[in-house]
Amino acid sequence: MDNFKKIFPFILPYKKYAYLNIFFNILYAFFGTLSFVSLIPMMQVLFDQTKRNTVLPVFTGISHIKGYLEDYLSYYITTATDTYGVGYTLSIMVTIIISIFLLKNLSDYLAMFFITFLRNGVLKDMRNAMYKKTLDLPLSFFSEKRKGDTISRIAGDVGEVQASFLSILELVVKEPLTIIFTIITMFSISIKLTLFVFVFIPLSGYVISLIGKQLKKQSTRAQEEQGTFLSTIEETLGGLKVVKGFNSENYFNKKFQESTGRFFDLSNSIGNRQNLASPVSEFMGIMVIAILLWYGGHMVLIEKTLNGASFIAYMGLAYNILTPAKSISKASYSIKRGNAAAERVLEILEQENPIVSKTDALEKDTFTNDITIKDINFRYEKENVLKNFSLEVKKGQTVALVGQSGSGKSTIANLLTRFYDVNEGTIAIDGIDIKDLNLQSLRGLMGLVTQDSILFNDTIKANISLGKLDASDDEIIAALKIANAYEFVKDLPKGIYTNIGDSGNKLSGGQKQRLSIARAVLKNPPIMILDEATSALDTESEKLVQVALENMMQNRTSIVIAHRLSTIQKADVIVVMQKGEIVEKGNHEQLITLNGTYNKLVNMQSFE
Repeated sequence: MDNFKKIFPFILPYKKYAYLNIFFNILYAFFGTLSFVSLIPMMQVLFDQTKRNTVLPVFTGISHIKGYLEDYLSYYITTATDTYGVGYTLSIMVTIIISIFLLKNLSDYLAMFFITFLRNGVLKDMRNAMYKKTLDLPLSFFSEKRKGDTISRIAGDVGEVQASFLSILELVVKEPLTIIFTIITMFSISIKLTLFVFVFIPLSGYVISLIGKQLKKQSTRAQEEQGTFLSTIEETLGGLKVVKGFNSENYFNKKFQESTGRFFDLSNSIGNRQNLASPVSEFMGIMVIAILLWYGGHMVLIEKTLNGASFIAYMGLAYNILTPAKSISKASYSIKRGNAAAERVLEILEQENPIVSKTDALEKDTFTNDITIKDINFRYEKENVLKNFSLEVKKGQTVALVGQSGSGKSTIANLLTRFYDVNEGTIAIDGIDIKDLNLQSLRGLMGLVTQDSILFNDTIKANISLGKLDASDDEIIAALKIANAYEFVKDLPKGIYTNIGDSGNKLSGGQKQRLSIARAVLKNPPIMILDEATSALDTESEKLVQVALENMMQNRTSIVIAHRLSTIQKADVIVVMQKGEIVEKGNHEQLITLNGTYNKLVNMQSFE
């Protein structure tokens, strides 16, 4: 129930559908019970057991309502039969029975009609909330999670919550009310027989509950396994060249089949437990019915304390309990499965996001003086990646960060954009701590070009205009020209409206990188961060991209994280890093003269 309470806010916007569902479920339960009761007078007419009554009864109060209704019914049947004949009375009875069954089924349909809007509305809103939370959570959260597992939670687990967990709504209204109305009617027919039945119902309930044990645990394992094989699919599609190039098809195929095999075993176990619920509950119900036949038959034939027509209707009512009882037992298993799914969904929805804008965060849309990094320490896990790191970047400067892999260069870019937060120290823009700035405002000041050209399965225009959604075609073409990309875009079949495929796989590495640069150019931010923007390119592509970068960096503050030192010789300041600390700082000529770490790196790359 704790999980259901947490899901409940998603139900509130659709509460009108819940109320309508409850209303029609009450009608369904009422007409469902009445449909069996209405058989009693008809069978009494058929077997000529109707008590003759020619005196119109008088209503004397709610406490005598049962006697009043019986007397009124016998009076109506007697006068109608005497006036029009038994055939007329039967036809009236049949019409009433058909009408009651029609109202019962119409109520059932309308209850399901309205609950559909609620269930699908909750599904939509939960998926939207999960996706938004996925966008909001910091990169550190997903570095520890499989992508496939997150996809499984948004696609599969949310669907499971909708299909299984929301059956609670049916469980607490429709089926229990049907049982309650039926039991009240059974008591009104025979208290003695009903009490006898209730000796056996707890026993059947206990047997059914035994089947549901372990179901939640197995469901959780099945959902986790689904996340595993979805991750394998995602990784395989992303790295298909490597899989094929290293003849690793069999390895990945075996890995995938092992995962689906485990999912197969768990699904069979869960399914078989659920499938057992219905026949077991029906068998236990039939056992109760059989005992009823024996004891009730004794009351009709030997004790003469119950008439035959009432006993037949009573048997119908007793069987009427079986269907909702079966539904409750099946729904209780579904709830266990849905509960496991709800926990996985809530794990993401309730995940605390440490990187958010403060309530009184400042807005800033200009950059006027400098970026100050002061005495920062940062660690991903236990060991510091940056140690007492300090750096000042003045407006208009190009500052390059160089050093071996693992020296902490890219971490600086992640901290400036607040993809991660520093553990100690401060980063300030124009003297304002970036933690005091609105996140969107902070990131609005920066353009980012990464080593991996991250493009989306959409048109060139859609990919470039991410930072400026209302950009005109002319603005996009101007950005493409600065990025040295229009030369190949203009030759494409649909120009800027050409779809570039999944991750831009219809383009070469150099073309993709130039589109990434065009995207940053169009955004036109005052601060540009280039994270090894040319390291993955061939020499020819690098030259084209380097020209594009130089075009973009004019009159702009730039922080360049470089692997290829040929790309940063014109930088105002080159910062040489080693194990998270600055070991040298100066321009190219000054650092060459020092004949230290930078000079060694230059010589290693055979740079003149």
